[in-house]
Amino acid sequence: MLVGICGGLCAGKRTVANFLVEMLRFQELAFENDARKQPQNAGVLAFPNAQELMNYVTPRWREHFVVSNVRDKSVLDELSSRPCFILISVDAPVTTRWVRHVKRNEAWSKPAQTLEMFLEASDAQMYHPVKGIAPIVDRASIKLINWDNSVAALHRKLTNLNITDSERLRPGWDAYFMQLASLAAKRSNCMKRRVGCVLVREKRVIATGYNGAPRGLTNCNDGGCARCNDGSAGGTALDTCLCLHAEENALLEAGRERVGAGATLYCDTCPCLTCSIKIVQVGISEVVYSRGYSMDAQTADVLREGGVRLRQYHPPRDGIVV
Repeated sequence: MLVGICGGLCAGKRTVANFLVEMLRFQELAFENDARKQPQNAGVLAFPNAQELMNYVTPRWREHFVVSNVRDKSVLDELSSRPCFILISVDAPVTTRWVRHVKRNEAWSKPAQTLEMFLEASDAQMYHPVKGIAPIVDRASIKLINWDNSVAALHRKLTNLNITDSERLRPGWDAYFMQLASLAAKRSNCMKRRVGCVLVREKRVIATGYNGAPRGLTNCNDGGCARCNDGSAGGTALDTCLCLHAEENALLEAGRERVGAGATLYCDTCPCLTCSIKIVQVGISEVVYSRGYSMDAQTADVLREGGVRLRQYHPPRDGIVV
């Protein structure tokens, strides 16, 4: 695994890198220009460019490495092309970062910038039209907000993230099929909620489905289903709803014969009571879902009685982490 770190001035990039090195035994890597600016970092391996760095990492990808200050788009493009790389951004409120700047410079017996000067430098680093790192930060899969001035609190946050989880590099089957279900949900035309579903047997997709009005009827988001368009509460007035659920569409697409024995249904939302009955009838062996729904307990009872295993999938945490 190769972890790249990017972020604002005094956001905590160095502290995150130190945690990975000291607590998780990562080897720190750097580019020669950066290494010359930080002679105090003993044990850092320096490389002239991203290609040379990746030539070193690639045959050792099962080991753990960290690059502490990714700020060049061409470098990020090279690193991101490899399946062993993830990018973490670190940020904090500007006043918090300025206080850290002042304390750090005091410790180094150096004059600190005024808040106004620090703001100008921070904005230039982030939003400069050529050298700004905002486009790089935007590509981070984990966006860590380092509010606390406590190193111990940041360490706890990093520990809970379980950064070395192998699914961050190559999604397992649950993650893979759940992402396909979420992609299918984007095709939904239902005004109540988007739901996507994937039917799988022996790790092969049998059918996909998303919720919305039946074929040939006006789409729900064009006014086709009065129940969904009148703001009815979730789980109510279902007998007047014209929308087919994602699970129903996938089951209809596959048919009982194609579903066969040992099939798994992945759905980004827990199936409702009505769909759970159909799932049992078709012979699904397992249901995996991501988000809960108002009928989870009833669904669980029906699936349990019907001999269908139900479990919730919890992916590695990413996105904004406060």
